[in-house]
Amino acid sequence: MTLPYRTTDLPREITQGRLLKLAALFLFIQSSILTFSPAVRNHSLDRGMSWGHWAAMLIWMIAVNQIRREIDRHAPNSDPLILPLAAILIGWGMLTIWRLAPEFGLRQSVWLGLGTLLFIRGLRSTGVLSLLRRYKYLWLTLGLGLTGLTLLFGTNPLGNGARLWLGCCGIYLQPSEPLKLLLIIFLAAYLADQQPLNPKLLPLLAPTAVMTGLALLLLTIQRDLGTASIFVFIYTAIIYSATLKPKILLLSSVALSITGIIGYKLFDLVRIRVDAWINPWVDPSGRSYQIVQSLMAVANGGILGRGLGLGNPGLVPIPHSDFIYSSIVEESGITGAVALILILALIVSRCLKISMAGKNAYARYLAIGIATYLAAQSILIIGGNIRLLPLTGVTLPLVSYGGSSLITSLAAVLILIKISHASEEADIQKTSIAPAILLGKIFTLGYICIALVTGWWGIARSQSLLTRTDNPRRAIADRYVMRGQILDRDGEPIAITVGTSGDYQRQYLVPAANAVVGYTHPVYGQAGLEASLDTILRGLTFHPAVTLWSHQLLYGQPPPGSDVRLSISTALQTKANQLLQGVNGAVVILDSQTGEILALASQPTINPNLLSESWQTIVQDENAPLVNRATLGSFAPGAILGPLLYMQAVQSGVILPPVPTQLQFEQGSLRVDCAQPVNKKVDWIISVTSGCPAAITVLGQALGSNTLLELYTNLGFFTAPQIRLATTSQINPGAIGDPNLAALGLPAMRISPLQLALAAATINNHGQQPAARIAISADSLTNGSHNLHPLGVEYQVFDRNTANAILEEYTIEELNIWQAVSVIKLENGQELTWFVGGTGKDFLGRKITIVILIEKIDPSWVIEIGQHLLMQTAYP
Repeated sequence: MTLPYRTTDLPREITQGRLLKLAALFLFIQSSILTFSPAVRNHSLDRGMSWGHWAAMLIWMIAVNQIRREIDRHAPNSDPLILPLAAILIGWGMLTIWRLAPEFGLRQSVWLGLGTLLFIRGLRSTGVLSLLRRYKYLWLTLGLGLTGLTLLFGTNPLGNGARLWLGCCGIYLQPSEPLKLLLIIFLAAYLADQQPLNPKLLPLLAPTAVMTGLALLLLTIQRDLGTASIFVFIYTAIIYSATLKPKILLLSSVALSITGIIGYKLFDLVRIRVDAWINPWVDPSGRSYQIVQSLMAVANGGILGRGLGLGNPGLVPIPHSDFIYSSIVEESGITGAVALILILALIVSRCLKISMAGKNAYARYLAIGIATYLAAQSILIIGGNIRLLPLTGVTLPLVSYGGSSLITSLAAVLILIKISHASEEADIQKTSIAPAILLGKIFTLGYICIALVTGWWGIARSQSLLTRTDNPRRAIADRYVMRGQILDRDGEPIAITVGTSGDYQRQYLVPAANAVVGYTHPVYGQAGLEASLDTILRGLTFHPAVTLWSHQLLYGQPPPGSDVRLSISTALQTKANQLLQGVNGAVVILDSQTGEILALASQPTINPNLLSESWQTIVQDENAPLVNRATLGSFAPGAILGPLLYMQAVQSGVILPPVPTQLQFEQGSLRVDCAQPVNKKVDWIISVTSGCPAAITVLGQALGSNTLLELYTNLGFFTAPQIRLATTSQINPGAIGDPNLAALGLPAMRISPLQLALAAATINNHGQQPAARIAISADSLTNGSHNLHPLGVEYQVFDRNTANAILEEYTIEELNIWQAVSVIKLENGQELTWFVGGTGKDFLGRKITIVILIEKIDPSWVIEIGQHLLMQTAYP
């Protein structure tokens, strides 16, 4: 049965001409956008425009126009869709290559010119297909010989890696590319010559198995296993088409699986690629770097893409060749991906249609082989780009950079044109069209799978990929979009962006706030408020939807970021940081009523302005300057919990015994003393505020394990504070063993200074624990000011009357403050001194809570700086 190639009632020339005009229009629009993309990216026409790619557009137009003219003259009855489909793929690829690497774009243009000359010469020759058929052994032997020469004289244009090319003077040939086509020709010619086929398959297929086996052996020695896989697919498809035996498909699948397992065991390259495919997140900056960055490129594209010339596909290694698919998807989005896949699927379907309409077995097998070559290679490389399959390192036919690949693909198109135009008499022995139909279903399923997986990474997993700290696209975008400022409570800048579009840089003005603000860096990622407030500072929130959409459409970037005002007081932050100089520790100053954090100091800290120069020193520093001790530090509380335990005992109506005469606590090598000297007639108030551990253990015994667990839970010791900043907490143990030790937070309880500050705020806030707050508001240029409400909630921990009564007992009359101090030396040798304090009873100003922790024993000094900060805050 012969199927017509005409897809409409229009003449073939008109159909082909109109489709080529549509392809030219599409590429013209792409070229125009690429011209202005540098100016759009920099938000300024003064930053220059790109023109070089117009040379590719011109060469493409001349080449395609000449080929069309020759087809009209020498193959007027050929398929009208093959040339337009191939042309748009070639043009799309050339423009992408020019955009990514102009030098390679120029080379690809030259290869297109050479390929066009060969294409025209082939069109004008009337006996090409017969010549290929007659000398099938010679052509395949020549291809094998050239491939074998790479074992002796092979090179690599990049200077390293597999030596799969023969080259001289800057011109390189990869023999394995034309070898694919030569294998197709050999198999098609041999099987056609055997018509009708001998029912005994082994003698029939022996020559094909030997020749194909030689090719596979050479490719295996070269470790070009991607090309070897394609050879297996080609051999399987053509043999199945000739024999109509489905078991060949099954046997080939089994053989390919076994070969893959053997390759994994024997070859490091195969093992690395398979491991990267199975779990690329184990080593995302090393062996899995390519695939992880490729997935991020797809995720960055989203549905509509970043815009031509506005993405960062160059972050993926070899983006113009192996990873050209992810490059296209990043800038064209899922929409562009579907269009590209659809064109590939259409050209493969036309190959299969040409096969079904072929006038003889030779033509049908040729078309089947070319369809398999185009489908298998495109599905393999795209599947590798999106982690559907292990990465193979082959090119995307007609699209990727590579002279050998482009010439081979053009030769395949030429053969399809020749076959579809042929007017030879049909063979007496007709072959079934069933193999073409089955292969078409298999290839269609493959293309559907890669489209769905592309959508998965580009939509469903987009957010999780783009927010990874190893995604450099975020930092690159910061160079082009003004990042919002971070301001203190009075509007004074703490972190600003300086420079011009394309060269924006972050600058940090208040060294004392570095532990809180953190950093945003193109290499080392983000930390602190720069990380937790990133979507606000980057301009992704608090803008009208139309503003976000228009900036994405025009620039592939968000609008300018919003400024964020903090609750931090620069003066208090600087003072607290200065007082901690030279000591590992932390200071938290908290408004007991509103939960606003006025200072959050941590020492040692870093200078984010010098991060590039000092990173290695920072990460090797045993004092861990990257850790904000105020929010992320976990420390044994010791006797500093005494004031809270005493308040709970009073509220619970516990009848306390007299204060023990022995106020020190000893257990094994652990020894804890009172932080301040006390006389022998000490009362409970003095003992708990002086950090006398024996008295605290008595409180623990009196309260009991269940009450202690409930109290610690209510105080938030097992819940990370929510303050738009990274915080930490322990997991609730569910039960407490020895209440004596548990009263001191021993053996394993750990809290952060911020957790203690929020708990201690209950003492002078009528028993209520406030919701912590460090970010007050965000100011958008396009949408005004927005309050940033606390993430947590305030709640009553102690009875109001009890808290007020205890505060009165704790208050030091002459200073109108309350305070407690404790020291502890753990069995591992770690020394800690805690201070907690706040404004006293009937204080008329802002109620303040302060917590200080230092990693040494010096209670006198801590009391001194604690009182100093408390008085400065309460009476500014």
